[in-house]
Parts: sequence; structure tokens; C-alpha cells
Amino acid sequence: MIRTTKTRSFALVVLLSAAWHAAAQKTETAYPKMAPLEQYLMEDRNAEVTLARSAAPESISHDAEILVMGRHGYETTVKGKNGFVCLVERSWTAPSDDPNFWNPKLRGPICLNPPAARSYLPLTIKKTDVILAGQSKAQMFAAIKAGLDKKELPTPEVGSMAYMMAKEQYLGDSGQHWHPHLMFFLPLTDTATWGAELKGSPIFGAKDPEDRLTIFFVPVAKWSDGTADSTGGH
Repeated sequence: MIRTTKTRSFALVVLLSAAWHAAAQKTETAYPKMAPLEQYLMEDRNAEVTLARSAAPESISHDAEILVMGRHGYETTVKGKNGFVCLVERSWTAPSDDPNFWNPKLRGPICLNPPAARSYLPLTIKKTDVILAGQSKAQMFAAIKAGLDKKELPTPEVGSMAYMMAKEQYLGDSGQHWHPHLMFFLPLTDTATWGAELKGSPIFGAKDPEDRLTIFFVPVAKWSDGTADSTGGH
């Protein structure tokens, strides 16, 4: 009886492992290459402006510069007055191993403060220009590495941060909206210096060696329109 129970338990483990592996493979190959460009574009430019503004409270985004992505890269659609820049990031701003890297549904409204506009935004602009020029993921990351090596691309300035508080954000198929949150950009550093990822800490941290920076995420209670965050399930 003991031998039979052990055999059945082992078989169950093997079955679950196989199912998980199959699911993982399906996720990893869901977006194996870039979709047609039209799927990444928003037909209504005004809708993209509205979505970009929704990244931050109206008191900030109202006077921000607004960028909209066209066929050849980001274009300034609205001139700003306060030094903030709002835009909607696409999937290729994710790390190279992210299964959503080519997900055409991804929309990441973000509003960058002046230091981040000067020192983080150039990464997004460069990545987008390379991808829209028809180059591969590998070529894009090679271009980023070369730009950082030659100091043509900057490292994060002190005080660089961004708002991502758009209720309509779509950050991936597994957790479309996550939470409204603030982001802080630093050169590569130990996340423990901020107490990130520790039990009870409200701060999440992630190292991005490809972009040579560390990002800290701080969830907040409300979306940019003032309504309460109810995405506890994410």
C-alpha cells in the first residue's frame, strides 16, 4: 500500500510538472516575434494623448509634454510647461526575457518628472527608434549597450521618478492593471538599500542589467482619476 501511494504521488508530481512546463512554453511562445506594426499603433492620436495624460494626476499631466508614437518613433504632440513628459510605452521596453516583449496589446502610460525625462526617456526613445527601423530584439539591446558604453545614453539622474497611475494601463496578459504606482530610477544598486522585497515593505525593486538601472515600485492607493485601487487580486 505504501509503495502504491508513493507511486501515485510521484506520478502526480510528474503530471503537474509536465502541465506546468507546457503552460510555460505556451506563455514563452505566445509572442515569438514582432506583430505587424499597425497592432502597436493607436489609430486615434487623441485617444493616445488622453491615455498618456492618465498616467499622472491631472494637476501634473495637464501641463506636461505629450509624446505619441508614430510609424517612425515618438513625436511631440503637445508642448509642455512643467518639465514632465507623458507617453504610452510599448512592449519592447520590457527585459529581453519577458514573455510580453512582443505583446502588441501592451500599453504602459507613464509620466516622467524632469530628471527622468532627461535620463530615462532616452532609453525608451532609442529602443523604439531601433525597433521601428526594422531591427531585431538582439540588435536593439546591442544598440542600448553601445549607447551606454559610449555614454551616448545617460544613467539615471538623482531624483528620477515617474507616475504610472493609469486605470487603463495594460502591462501584460497575466496582470493587466497591477496597481497604480510610482517608479524611481537609480543606477544599478542593491534593492535592500531601500528595504525593497522585505516582509511588510511597501516597496518592490527590480534590477535591469540590460539598461544598467534599478527600478523601485511603490504602489499607491488611488488611480490618477482619484478612484480607489481595487486590484487586490493582482
